[in-house]
Amino acid sequence: MIAKMLESCVYQEPPSIYTKAFYGLTLLAVGYLGISEAIGKHLNYSKFWNSGSDKSTQVLLPSKVGMLIAYTPSLLAGVASFWVFSGSDDDGGIRFLMLKSAITIHFLKRDLEVLFLHKFSGHMVLNTALIISSTYLSSAASMIYIQHRVQGFPEPPFDLKYLGLLVFVVGIVGNFYHHYLLSKLRDKNVKGYAIPRGGLFSLVICPHYLFEILTFIGFSLISQTLFSYLCASGSAAYLLARSRATRNWYRSKFEDFPKNVKALIPYVL
Repeated sequence: MIAKMLESCVYQEPPSIYTKAFYGLTLLAVGYLGISEAIGKHLNYSKFWNSGSDKSTQVLLPSKVGMLIAYTPSLLAGVASFWVFSGSDDDGGIRFLMLKSAITIHFLKRDLEVLFLHKFSGHMVLNTALIISSTYLSSAASMIYIQHRVQGFPEPPFDLKYLGLLVFVVGIVGNFYHHYLLSKLRDKNVKGYAIPRGGLFSLVICPHYLFEILTFIGFSLISQTLFSYLCASGSAAYLLARSRATRNWYRSKFEDFPKNVKALIPYVL
């Protein structure tokens, strides 16, 4: 019964060995990133920019430059999709428009935050910027392309696109709000870290990650393809591991870190 319900929420794509191989590789890639974070092999940005490998072999970038490298290709892919799939036979209807728009808005927001909101300290390792950039780009471009491929197939019996739009809006607004609170922790002359306050920071140390996960869940509910669900699951797994590492980092740096503050999910985890 549960399997039938799940099938009712997903486009039924024709069987293809290439599609199965691509989905399998995607699952392995996101699983690797999540497990690496869980065992302490962090991607080198934010609080963990200087963790791990030999610093003499690393190419360091200013954090702002690294983050722009991470997000901008996906923004360009989103913008390009409006041109690439602009023909009357390719526009794909409201669901396709909603997905293209949501992906483009998300990465535009991230670039604008990097340029005008975030106050950076430290550096970002070039290799990390390229890993994040390629992961986001492949996810964004593939979600859009696969959505294009399923146009003309029967719609899933349970239409979740408007629920997905609502979840996406909640995610992107909540993510921005908590990024704004983080930006207010520092003035222009302060580069260190402090315990975040306000919003859901009283309950979890990474509410911005929680809302980013909601953003990707929004993508998946708008899209309702298997690949989009894999992307949402991979994002959740990675950010869960990253949030737990972030909580441990704060506990090691601040003796007054509140014990009741969880990593990602209020009162739970």
